[in-house]
Amino acid sequence: MTNNDILRQLRTALDLDDAEMVAIYKEAGFAMNPTTLPLLLKQEDEEGFIPCANQLLTFFLEGLIIRRRGRRDSTGGNTSQPGAALDNNTVLKKLRIALDLKEEDLLAIMNLAGMPTAKADLAPLFHAKGHRRYRECSDLFLQTFLRGIAGRR
Repeated sequence: MTNNDILRQLRTALDLDDAEMVAIYKEAGFAMNPTTLPLLLKQEDEEGFIPCANQLLTFFLEGLIIRRRGRRDSTGGNTSQPGAALDNNTVLKKLRIALDLKEEDLLAIMNLAGMPTAKADLAPLFHAKGHRRYRECSDLFLQTFLRGIAGRR
């Protein structure tokens, strides 16, 4: 699943228009050019398509967290740097924070999307990468989760 796919699916799931998406980027301190955004949302085979770099998706996710939850106190916590590695687990974690989802919410979303999931299957997705119980979040799981968010609205 590409970053562009994730951005497109989030736009649909959260029912965001271009102006809202540009505002979300601004929340994270990134000035998204309104003419660039539609190019990020195009399919790979469409003319003018621009690949969405990890940094751009991270800015969007951080902006979404700020917009939905407010800014963090600058004295605590570890905020990810926009250039940091971005994988499906990180995207899932950031969405969980932004949407203020509890374990029960995640299970309900996955059930709604047609992929019933057990509590025991969720926890490993949120462990740190080096943890012995860590499990990678598959593209299918993330895609299903994004579909579930859309169905939840």
